[in-house]
Amino acid sequence: MTTSLSRNRDYRLLWAGQALSEAGASASLIALPLLVLTLTGSAATSGLVLGAAAAAQLVVGLPAGALVDRWNRRTVMLVCEAVQALAVAFLVVGLWWHAVGVEHVVLAVIVLGVCRALSEPAEDAVLPAIVPERQLPDAVAMNAARGYVGQLSGTALGGLLFGLGRWLPFAVEAVTHAATFLALLFIRVPEREREPAPFSRFHREVGEGLRWVWTQPVVRVVAFCAVGLNLFFQAFYLLMIAIAHQEGVPAGQIGVMGAMLGAGGILGALVAPRLHRALRPHRAIVGVFWVITALIPMALFVDPGIPTGVLFAAAAFLAPTANTTITTYQLLLTPDELRGRLSSVMGVALGIAAIAGPAAGGLLVDFLTPAQAILTCAAGSGLLAVFATVNPTLRRFSRDKGVE
Repeated sequence: MTTSLSRNRDYRLLWAGQALSEAGASASLIALPLLVLTLTGSAATSGLVLGAAAAAQLVVGLPAGALVDRWNRRTVMLVCEAVQALAVAFLVVGLWWHAVGVEHVVLAVIVLGVCRALSEPAEDAVLPAIVPERQLPDAVAMNAARGYVGQLSGTALGGLLFGLGRWLPFAVEAVTHAATFLALLFIRVPEREREPAPFSRFHREVGEGLRWVWTQPVVRVVAFCAVGLNLFFQAFYLLMIAIAHQEGVPAGQIGVMGAMLGAGGILGALVAPRLHRALRPHRAIVGVFWVITALIPMALFVDPGIPTGVLFAAAAFLAPTANTTITTYQLLLTPDELRGRLSSVMGVALGIAAIAGPAAGGLLVDFLTPAQAILTCAAGSGLLAVFATVNPTLRRFSRDKGVE
């Protein structure tokens, strides 16, 4: 008899530990630009510092996946949590002694970015080893909920703590990484059979991950659609924040507006396992595209602020169901020795979209009227929705084994 997910000791430890880590990371993420602004007074420098973390994660993303497949994945996660705790602790000490410059902050965020590039594919690859196949969709959905909860709680806590002391948000992150390290120590992950490979084959192993994604039609098409939708929605998200700011919406209300995206994601993640079982895979994926395409132009008819936040929440509600369907299929389809590389390839692709989307949103704000910019985002999302609806590979996805 299979142990229920709620009684799966190893999954509970993994979930709780990563929830702490994500909350701590979110707390410092909101505090980092505030810290750089305090040190330099330059918004541009603040943006560059945040970009350094994303750039580090992208640069090492593909090699990181190959390393995760070579090494013991639990050990990778343990080392990453320890290194992150130390990196942030050094920043705390420097802030306490008023001895921190921008160069120290940049170094810290690069270290954090590299560690996340390693730990995220390691966790994805470990999940099927500690969760039975039939419970994998529930675990994927709960991980999505964890991410939204960590983002909401950490962001709110980070701003509050920074107001009390510049070092406090980073001290909290250091403590959460240490707590996650302790939780990971008690997780039991079955040993994998790995044949020692010379490091001279490393570049080939990275290429194997890329070829695997390219030779799997469903994975390839889903990756294209996900990257495109993320790009247009990220552009829309930044666009609506800029419009709200231009129309004089108070900063606190803009913050609530943005937080409602996370609230919608949490609610969606809670019902995602049930919807995953009720909806055919093609409908689950296509439904997200059409819902977002329908919601974007509605921004023309609602006031910026809380009403726009309702649109954000509605757009995020179905996303965890599609993510559960896609991630479960990918993990079950991919051989264990390639799972780290699969996760890293998908992470790099989505990371590029996360960077390009806000940049595109900024250009739309600068060169188009608000109405034109909103309709441009809607048109892009609509084209992707049509492509996903008629694409023969995704239509056959409903009959693929392993996604019921």
